[in-house]
Amino acid sequence: MKHGLKFSWAKPLLRAYPDAQIFLVGGMVRDILLRRPSKDVDLVVRGVPLEDLISFLETYGSVDVVGKTFGVIKFAPQKGGAQIDIALPRTEVPGGTGAYRDVEVYAAHTLPIEKDLARRDFTINAIALDLATDKLIDPFGGRADLRAKKLRAVGKPAERFQEDYTRILRGLRFACQLNFAIEPKTAAAMKKLMPRVNDVTKNGERLVPYELVGREFMKSLIANPARFMELWDKFGAFATVAPELLTMHKCPQPKNYHSEGDVWKHTVVAVSNLHGTPYRRFIKLLPRIYKAPLKATPTQYIATLLHDVAKPLTIQTPKKDGVDRIRFTGHDVVGGRVGRQIMERLKLSSVEGCNVDVDLAVWLIDHHLLAVQADVADLKETTIEKYFVRDLNAGRELLTMLFSDGSATIPSAGFPKKKHVHAVLARVKKLLRGRGPMQKVIEPLLDGTEIMSALKIAPGPRVGELLELLREAQLSGKLSTKLQAIDFLKKQ
Repeated sequence: MKHGLKFSWAKPLLRAYPDAQIFLVGGMVRDILLRRPSKDVDLVVRGVPLEDLISFLETYGSVDVVGKTFGVIKFAPQKGGAQIDIALPRTEVPGGTGAYRDVEVYAAHTLPIEKDLARRDFTINAIALDLATDKLIDPFGGRADLRAKKLRAVGKPAERFQEDYTRILRGLRFACQLNFAIEPKTAAAMKKLMPRVNDVTKNGERLVPYELVGREFMKSLIANPARFMELWDKFGAFATVAPELLTMHKCPQPKNYHSEGDVWKHTVVAVSNLHGTPYRRFIKLLPRIYKAPLKATPTQYIATLLHDVAKPLTIQTPKKDGVDRIRFTGHDVVGGRVGRQIMERLKLSSVEGCNVDVDLAVWLIDHHLLAVQADVADLKETTIEKYFVRDLNAGRELLTMLFSDGSATIPSAGFPKKKHVHAVLARVKKLLRGRGPMQKVIEPLLDGTEIMSALKIAPGPRVGELLELLREAQLSGKLSTKLQAIDFLKKQ
């Protein structure tokens, strides 16, 4: 592979300890072989006792011993660079409960690297690279599985997952991230054992904490939305951790508005619109003031996934309810409540690297029909300002929601319903016209105190009504000075 020794301390360590070996292990080896970017560096050093290794590394940087019993340290070089994990070879003896921390770990500098690799979850993660020789150590055929784009458990799949049920969800995440097929025996064990993800101890503690469930959930969703919905459904993961989503299956929609199919199919298309080319094309339409990220945010992904989750709860049909067509009255607000329950259950606000703003996600679900329930031309200037300009981050996310949802709404004519998105964008651009990049809001001509003074009225609801009338007139371009504002209000 010609990866070589890229660490300043590596060659001196090998000279000081002739029996030493330094291995790159885990995800980075997998990603190097796949030619994918990778950040996390995990090394295994054998042939050097832990105390000697610590003393040696302290001459090259700072050492934090995070698991002396387990032979694990974190090392930060003096000359800068990211902190890396360095460990002695380890073996594990599971406690048999399936809890992710219920293992006894044995570390020894004399253990063969093959023993360390044997404790890992999937063959593609059980490959080591000897940094001195550039030789791959691949005792379980991980490289062949990479070529075949196959995810396969190390050893007997059922035994591997019963050691730690978190590995089942990790397997789904890898299949989404890498777009790999799951080897049949591995897949069968994952399906069979999936309900065990919800197992609890005698004390009522989850064997797989919801924080870990939420992490795998979000990483899978963001990596490949359509495959996420396929695999998490097929393997029973939704049924186990978020059964509310399954009710979208076979929930009908009026065909003249939704020729794409039921609520589930609509949602698959909607979240897919946030991924890759469709999203990149959309953000090019946004004014620069929004500072749109190159990739959709985790909050946007989860809000789009859940935006119609309450349609099955609110469905009304002509036959059952006497309505003119299938309707879902109130599904936006009910969906916000159901969505919050799911997001809080899965602890999505604390997922490292892809945490969710739960309040913003609920707000997006609550308002995803804003430009659908009314003609955009009839929306007040103050409404456009309130939802799309006053808070630019929230406004951008709501525009993105309108895009993802509208692009997945395909009337019987066959063209996605996106006219309202472009109409809102036109209104927003008009409102932003002439503003500099730092000028987010046009300052009001008068505040409440000035209105009360000019009109000689007492505090009360009427002041708020006049403020809104004045703001609408100002944003519409009818007024531009305080004197005009006072004259306008006196006429009211």
